[in-house]
Amino acid sequence: MKLKGLVWFFAIALILISIWELSYTVVVRNYEAKIKTQAEKLVKSQYPDLTGEDKNALVKTRMRRILDSTKEKSIYPIVGTSYQKCKENELNLGLDLQGGMSVTMEVSLEGLLKSISNNPKDPALVKAIQTATAQKVAANSDYITLFAKAFAQQNPGTPLASKFAGAGKSIKVTDSDDKVASDIRTMGKSAINETYKILLKRIDKFGVAQPNINLDENKGIIQVELAGVTDKERVRKYLQASANLEFWSVYSLEEIGKGYENAAASLASFLSGTSDTSGIADSAKKAKYAGALYQVMSPLDYTQQKIPANRQFSFVTRPQDTAMLNYYLSLDVVRNNFPTDSKILLGNEEVGEKGAKYMYVYVVKTLPGGEKAPMDGESVEKAFQGYDEKGAPSIKMNMTSTGAKKWFDLTKNNVNRPVAIALDDIVYTAPNVVGPIEGGQTEISGKFTTEEALDLANILESGRANAPAKIVAEQIVGPTLGEASVNGGMMAFGISFLVIFSLMIVYYNTGGWVANISLILNLLFTIGVLSAMGFTLTAAGIAGLVLTVGLAVDTNVIIFERIKEELTKGKSYPQAVNDGYRRSLAPVIDAHVTTFLTAAILFIFGLGPVLGFATTQMLGIVLSLFCGILVSRLITDFWTNKNRHFNYFTGISKRIFKHASFKFIEYRKVAYGISIVVLLLGVGSYFNGFHEGVEFKGGRSYTVAFPQAVKNDAVRDDLKTAFEGDFPVIKTVGDSKHLNITTSYKKGVDNADSLVQTKLYQGLQKVLPGISYADFAKNNILSSQTVQPTISEELKKGAIKATIFAMLIIFLYIFVRFRDWRYSVGTIVALLHDVFVTLAVFSFLKNIVPFPLEIDQHFIAAVLTVIGFSMNDTVIVFDRIREYSGIAKKGESKGSIINRAINDTLSRTIMTSLTVFLTILILFIFGGEVTRGFAFAMLIGVITGTYSSIFVAAPILVDLKADKALAEPVVVTSEKAVVTKKA
Repeated sequence: MKLKGLVWFFAIALILISIWELSYTVVVRNYEAKIKTQAEKLVKSQYPDLTGEDKNALVKTRMRRILDSTKEKSIYPIVGTSYQKCKENELNLGLDLQGGMSVTMEVSLEGLLKSISNNPKDPALVKAIQTATAQKVAANSDYITLFAKAFAQQNPGTPLASKFAGAGKSIKVTDSDDKVASDIRTMGKSAINETYKILLKRIDKFGVAQPNINLDENKGIIQVELAGVTDKERVRKYLQASANLEFWSVYSLEEIGKGYENAAASLASFLSGTSDTSGIADSAKKAKYAGALYQVMSPLDYTQQKIPANRQFSFVTRPQDTAMLNYYLSLDVVRNNFPTDSKILLGNEEVGEKGAKYMYVYVVKTLPGGEKAPMDGESVEKAFQGYDEKGAPSIKMNMTSTGAKKWFDLTKNNVNRPVAIALDDIVYTAPNVVGPIEGGQTEISGKFTTEEALDLANILESGRANAPAKIVAEQIVGPTLGEASVNGGMMAFGISFLVIFSLMIVYYNTGGWVANISLILNLLFTIGVLSAMGFTLTAAGIAGLVLTVGLAVDTNVIIFERIKEELTKGKSYPQAVNDGYRRSLAPVIDAHVTTFLTAAILFIFGLGPVLGFATTQMLGIVLSLFCGILVSRLITDFWTNKNRHFNYFTGISKRIFKHASFKFIEYRKVAYGISIVVLLLGVGSYFNGFHEGVEFKGGRSYTVAFPQAVKNDAVRDDLKTAFEGDFPVIKTVGDSKHLNITTSYKKGVDNADSLVQTKLYQGLQKVLPGISYADFAKNNILSSQTVQPTISEELKKGAIKATIFAMLIIFLYIFVRFRDWRYSVGTIVALLHDVFVTLAVFSFLKNIVPFPLEIDQHFIAAVLTVIGFSMNDTVIVFDRIREYSGIAKKGESKGSIINRAINDTLSRTIMTSLTVFLTILILFIFGGEVTRGFAFAMLIGVITGTYSSIFVAAPILVDLKADKALAEPVVVTSEKAVVTKKA
């Protein structure tokens, strides 16, 4: 073996680096365990009677305080690294392993288009934006292209530049539509990056350890993971705020009273279906709706007291009436009665003395020709959380020099009138101006908690997002479910490791120790490198590790089987080992390259948890090559240099497949018949349908725990009623005390999460005796997931592209590798066979098996992994077919050559399939619900992949161009004689 010194260097370096990186995790866990014990003692001494959830919550709070106060303390023995530095370097655990919240945010360009336009209210502009937004879900084009196309179709002859060009702007009146669209697209990318930077600043101040945020600039998608957070409403508000701070003058009732009365009358006429000139016969109809606007936008204050018109600057509505109010205000018959330079804003939700909730409604004054405020957040230099004169939390602001002048002018023009201060179109406060304010200082006061005031200050401090990001998908995992995922995943990992470890010894004798040492180093290197590079380990990542256990030994299986063949030919141990490694190199690399390619495609097209799986698998494959080929050879040479050798045979392995001579090719027509049935079932699965996961169909999904066993049918009708006719999909998770409930109710509606969760509680009340809504939301909902239609369509397209792209890449790789199109065709037919079998099983057994069979990202990950694994088997067989074809005796039939190749690689094929099958079976049994669907798809794939490599891919070579040889003849040299000579 050449370059032994270099291999030793890298092996030792990787061992030291991996141990060093993982040591941080050990040190942190030990220190946190000590602090937890300390916190428990403090709580017990101060609150001896405290128990249950309250005690646990207080322990966590005390523990966090102690850790925060000691973050600079040196905790690493000898080295003296601080807790903070150790924490930053520990192995990151994903949300599905420790609980938390993951959100996928889509950067909205609608606001950008309006902000850079000359008139955001322009009907042509608004209509084109609405059309583009509606088409975005199903279209393949980017949003700006859709907008430009819609505008051109709706306004023929009108240049797009007329809506955006102006003095001092980069867009000129003479620019073509394509040039304008290109400029806006550039602005859009800049806005997306700016939004990403703003979110980075906000998350940095959120106080979450090891947050994870990634940007896909081309898609305008930002992926955020916040471990350990429990207040999902706070996260939603914090991340989705655009930080659009505005200061407004406010109309009084005296100034708009006539318009308000006319709007009420016009609305009554509109709702009754009459006109203002209707006769007496329609008076009754109009009288019925006379108070429609008054009911949702009352001129009285929340105590129902009348205020003098010249002193009244707001109306009142109730939170439950806001949807109706917004609908009324969207009607031209209502809106046109208010001043053209006005805008109507809602205040923050408040609670009256008797507990009644209400909101103020303000009619504010805009600058002429648009919707802009006299003063905005650009005038604020610094924002921070403070306290008002009553000691209540507030947000204090210091103005820039220009902002100070604007603030002085605004307050000067509104003496004895309020100035409404709004953030993202919500008025938080409207203080009355006593006199002009100089110095450029002000504050936003209201009924804030300290946490809310701090969040708002941080949002303002991080800056305004011209293209705000909206949450289009979210997943919340409770700590209980996270702990179960960790336990299940680690149990599956441990058992699979022990099973494969034992199998290698039983089947390969002392040679199995080489494979086992290689496996241990592979796993150590994989986890160590993950930690060193800051990657996050998820439940899907653990599934990748479990699969790596199976695939890692595949390299050694290929090599050992070849060594056994060489020994059977009578070669000496050193010669057999040398030839075994040399002749196995090409098929080993082929097998790993094809598996790596499918994992890379999954990494490119996947989102969220499957990225962890793809990352772990790619890293495991690369390290498997290093450990399986180089490190195992190093160990073997080290041992044989001491005049010893490893044994590769046991009593079992000597008897299995000895002199195998099965007639596979003779049964190919039977196999073809089976494949036709598979094809029909695969096509039939399209018509039979699938259970789509919430990722692909959109909607909301909840995993709910119950105090007693619950049957699906017992809650289905009640949930249908609660969800106003929407039929939920209900599946048992693990046992009958846990259900997964998926609904399309309010799918695509923003800010409807609380409403849907309330409806869920209402539909389950019969089986939740004595449990309040607060307890239900806190304790019974173990996890939840929300996916809006835009991202679900994106995921579907990505899944289809990934599968097609994987097929194409593999076709090209096999064509280049074997330089014969027949091998590529045989490979693709075998892969389609495997995919169709998996689809048919998931379609026709979806209502039969006692666990969920869903088409989601994990399923796509399984299909691509199956494609890679099936390729692994097929390439080994094809490589042997080509080898035997080159040295075949004159006149030997293709069928005979292929039979020999399959039989001689049968032991390797079965052993590889068995190791992978066992690891996946263990994952299926012990890995938990998160990976069960993935594991089941893999189990089907391993079986069909083995079958298709033997009975589909290879036999096709016989019937494709039957008169052409399978490989070019190889000239036998004297080296062959040396190779075959006995020692």
